[in-house]
Amino acid sequence: MSKQLLIMRHAKSSWADPGMSDYSRPLNERGLRDVPEMASFLISQQCVPKTILSSSAVRAKQTAELLVSRLPTRAAIDLRLIEELYHAPPGKYLDQLASLSNDSQGLVMVVGHNPGLEEMVYKLSGRYESMPTAAIASFLFQTDQWSEISSKNATLMAIWRPKEL
Repeated sequence: MSKQLLIMRHAKSSWADPGMSDYSRPLNERGLRDVPEMASFLISQQCVPKTILSSSAVRAKQTAELLVSRLPTRAAIDLRLIEELYHAPPGKYLDQLASLSNDSQGLVMVVGHNPGLEEMVYKLSGRYESMPTAAIASFLFQTDQWSEISSKNATLMAIWRPKEL
């Protein structure tokens, strides 16, 4: 048995209001355009997540919610907004994944921020990969336990970047 994971960096956010807190920054026009395109691409690849663990920062939350709204199974997607994922290091994402029920089937996605997501991709694959806004990394793990995912059982299947699609 195996587990599948999609790692997505939030889409492009706005810097229009210099007084706004980093946590509160919303998506900008490009971000609002890229997320539906990435959702369509995921559908074409038959990579629709069943569970999404997202940072609760506005730009990550908007990315996750917009993505869910464009997926055909939107009513069945379990979207969890997690404050601890705001600018989290890889270990925080892995802790959240380890807490998932091992009998949960289907793809799981995390939506978050750099540098933590690039570090997570590196930690799991041993390869540095650029994760620009709205990029998605796809991993397959040879384990049936979320608590056991690691670089030892991980295969980086693909990196999808909006400008390359």
